[in-house]
Amino acid sequence: LQYENPRHNVGFMAADLFIKENDGEFNKNKMQAVFGECKIGKNRILVAKPQTFMNNSGSAVSAIAKFYKIPTERIIIIFDDISLDVGKLRMRRKGSHGGHNGMRDIIELLGNDNICRIKIGVGAKPHPDYDLANWVLSKFPKEDTENLDKALQKASASIKEIIVKGIDSAMNKYNN
Repeated sequence: LQYENPRHNVGFMAADLFIKENDGEFNKNKMQAVFGECKIGKNRILVAKPQTFMNNSGSAVSAIAKFYKIPTERIIIIFDDISLDVGKLRMRRKGSHGGHNGMRDIIELLGNDNICRIKIGVGAKPHPDYDLANWVLSKFPKEDTENLDKALQKASASIKEIIVKGIDSAMNKYNN
């Protein structure tokens, strides 16, 4: 249980909340991921949580995208960002990996950066010499719980907004 719900897992936490709020469930385990489905209107939504190491997330994402013939512009990646305060969200339509090795792997294996992403702030390292791996694998302190919960709610709502109204609407509504 050492790595249960560390900062690095905020993407999974948001995915869990999203699928629960939309009456889905994680009930498949293949292609190096646990995934399930839900519906938003008439849209069938596949939600996946890669089971590789974070830095190798691209192998699961690319396998699922290829199998289900999902174009990169229809993929939404949710991940942690140490440059944002806990609870802050930042969405982008596309772009670089921003130093996140999991996103770097996804971009590399999908072959382009035209991938919508939702970054959830997990706070900066306490000081520059602090080991990054230790920081992202650490748990959130109790005082961050309220901001984290609000961010997860916003992330879940923003996924739905992206699906229903598009990324521009979601960015206008939820980027902070």
